[in-house]
Amino acid sequence: MAGRTPALPNVQMNTSMGDVVLELYWDHAPRTCHNFHELAARGYYDGVIYHRVIKDFMVQGGDPTGTGRGGTSVYGRQFEDEVTKDLKHTGAGILSMANSGKNTNGSQFFFTLAPTPWLDGNHTIFGRVKKGMSVVQRMGLVETDASDKPVTEVKVFRDAPANE
Repeated sequence: MAGRTPALPNVQMNTSMGDVVLELYWDHAPRTCHNFHELAARGYYDGVIYHRVIKDFMVQGGDPTGTGRGGTSVYGRQFEDEVTKDLKHTGAGILSMANSGKNTNGSQFFFTLAPTPWLDGNHTIFGRVKKGMSVVQRMGLVETDASDKPVTEVKVFRDAPANE
């Protein structure tokens, strides 16, 4: 249930480039954390690629279609933003929801690779990279095509709630 921090409050992603542990900010974005955590627990992200990588900006994933246009939340297709002035995109390793405008959160997320202050107020920040930042940095260096899609797939093998 949204609003209650589970016994295993974080998420570990085993990716094709290494492991990443994500600390979730349950106090700041409880519905968003519940959505991400529950999708991970269900294996929703297993086998999903990171479909968009922009060097010195971000790594985006969470779309089971791999196109950047798919994905649903545990609440249905989309849910509301939980933007707070307490959290900012101040550096690398911030975990935020990708969206197509206000209140259009689904399953897609991104990790920042640098400060991205222009995103503040527009994307729900709901966590950070706790372990594995070097993995995320390597993801940010992969070769991409003209649409920012990695030439060689970078994917989540398995993800699950974690206590790390």
